[in-house]
Amino acid sequence: MARESTNSVLSLLDQRLVAALQCEGRLTAERAAQTLGLSPATVRRRLQALTADGIVRVVISPVARPRNGGSAGALFLRIRVLRGRLDPIVAALAAREDIPFIDVTTSGDEIFAVARTEPGSSDPLVFRQLPSTQAVTSLESATILHVFRLTSEWRHQVLTAAERAALSAREPVPGATTATSPGPYGVDSDALEQSLIEVLEPDARLSAVALAERTGHPESTVRRRLAQMAAQGRLVTQVLVDSRRLGLPIEAKLLLQVPPDHLAATGQALADHPSVHGAFATSGPSNLHAAAYFPDLTTLYGFLSHDLAGLGITHVETAIVSRAVKRTPLPVPPASPK
Repeated sequence: MARESTNSVLSLLDQRLVAALQCEGRLTAERAAQTLGLSPATVRRRLQALTADGIVRVVISPVARPRNGGSAGALFLRIRVLRGRLDPIVAALAAREDIPFIDVTTSGDEIFAVARTEPGSSDPLVFRQLPSTQAVTSLESATILHVFRLTSEWRHQVLTAAERAALSAREPVPGATTATSPGPYGVDSDALEQSLIEVLEPDARLSAVALAERTGHPESTVRRRLAQMAAQGRLVTQVLVDSRRLGLPIEAKLLLQVPPDHLAATGQALADHPSVHGAFATSGPSNLHAAAYFPDLTTLYGFLSHDLAGLGITHVETAIVSRAVKRTPLPVPPASPK
């Protein structure tokens, strides 16, 4: 049987399963079937097909660790290069561990990227390496000051509100509220937790049995710790799937200018919009960056001309993504203490 095109849109059933995984990455077939009105056998078969072909991956989104009381550092980079020199620069950036995110725009000579860095540091990539590269014609950088929305929080709009609520609800687990103190993922990760996170990072849907085998810990211990981590917001998953497979082939980057007294409200309004999968307050003249998915250019135009109206935006620049080169989950801000 021939495989479907890598650009073909998934069936509505498969899209609903993807959306269900966005609500709970370790969702069981039984729970998904009960909520979505399917048989467990159908859910197992379709999830197996989606994950086996690499169409869908569920991974761990690390929880950011504040340094010295501040926020984890990251820069937005906008890089323009000479025509014909785009691919070598993209390949060099993609090979770097400190560059988790790279997009190429439809202009053919422009790269958007995210670089991990220490807040306020003179990052050598920005200050020396890229400026000294002859193929680079211009470089703009902006520090991420505040996160309004991460891709791990975006939800594909093919489920009802009741279905999303049912799939997102966590069942109370005895002992799941045991307090811990700060460590590598925002809390004090002991050897057990660190080993579980390391194994789960590339495949967050590994069973407790598989995790017990790979980490050498008893299955009952693994199950209890997973429940505890999930209840305390330390087990955040993200579904990696090409938005074109969800019927959303248009991805737009938005660079906006907003007066300071509108920044918080406008950023939150963008974060609440169903099309927006990323929204950040940043340094620089464009003090609000956003990214959004759309089914077509007409919908993008409606977003720009109607949905952004009345938000206090004084300037907007739109760039359309032609190729998503690298999409490593960005760290999730640690949950506020309750």
